[in-house]
Amino acid sequence: MTITAAADGSALGNPGPAGWAWYVDDNCWRAGGWPHGTNNQGELMAVLDLFRATAHVPEEELHILCDSQYVINSVTKWMPGWKRKGWRKADGKPVLNVEMLQDIDRALAGRKYRFEWVKGHAGHDLNEAADERARAAATAYQQGIEPRRGPGFPGLTPSGVQPAVSGEPVRRPAASVSGPATSARQAPPAVEPYGDDLFSELERETAAGLASLEDKPEDVVEALERELLLPEVRADIGRTGVLLHPDFVEIGASGRMWTKDAIVMELEEDPGEKLRLDMLGADRIGTSAVLLTYRSYSRAGSTLRSSLWVLDGAQWRLRFHQGTPEV
Repeated sequence: MTITAAADGSALGNPGPAGWAWYVDDNCWRAGGWPHGTNNQGELMAVLDLFRATAHVPEEELHILCDSQYVINSVTKWMPGWKRKGWRKADGKPVLNVEMLQDIDRALAGRKYRFEWVKGHAGHDLNEAADERARAAATAYQQGIEPRRGPGFPGLTPSGVQPAVSGEPVRRPAASVSGPATSARQAPPAVEPYGDDLFSELERETAAGLASLEDKPEDVVEALERELLLPEVRADIGRTGVLLHPDFVEIGASGRMWTKDAIVMELEEDPGEKLRLDMLGADRIGTSAVLLTYRSYSRAGSTLRSSLWVLDGAQWRLRFHQGTPEV
């Protein structure tokens, strides 16, 4: 038998009040959250809790539907290398959300599982159900009320494998997963480097840099595009997190579509070489969007590119990018 479940996370403000949920059907789902966390932490916790909630049926395969390529790549692609490096990335920096990833690594030992990426907010029934419950949990924490926890997975004993009834992350070794639950008010791991202080500082630095350009949108956006093409910037997950819009999408040369989570993590691992570019056009679209077109040059050849930047509050962010290699 295969257990098919969707897992999703939500954060109001990212970071901010956060929720997570996994969903099999209306009689089998679970949700939780924290007063302060990130969307990625919610996505990871949903997967972790699903493994824990089904640990009493290890013979069943888990088919996990997930709209976060960050989570899928972390678990299926990057985690083995991180473990070999002592949970550090290729540049020697500590892996983000390492405690949750270590818990997931322990929880999936000996389990049969497979991940499937599904597009979020696209009408997929299970994904929509998990998303709705994750957002409801985040909203409850925002309002200071108790969220709906859900019935959980059938067949658990009172001291079963699910963490504390509050849904908070449980810090304990794998050997004690079925032991007593910890405090219902345990906080999630520290939010880094996505904390409010970091983002505020990056916003201030960006604003200071843009002031010298006298706020002409075309000049501001071109400067940001050139900055984003620098390898040292592309490898800086904090900076790319500011420059890319939360709903960023890129269509790569191969036709693959990248989300913000996926591209940020990919660039951190491999920022690529420095590109030379010739700007072809900077066209303002209304008062809150600028379309850039340009040609970039690398050792592999030239590529025609287009980038759509939109004004998000006081910050210009990259909403869409596409590159087509020239033959």
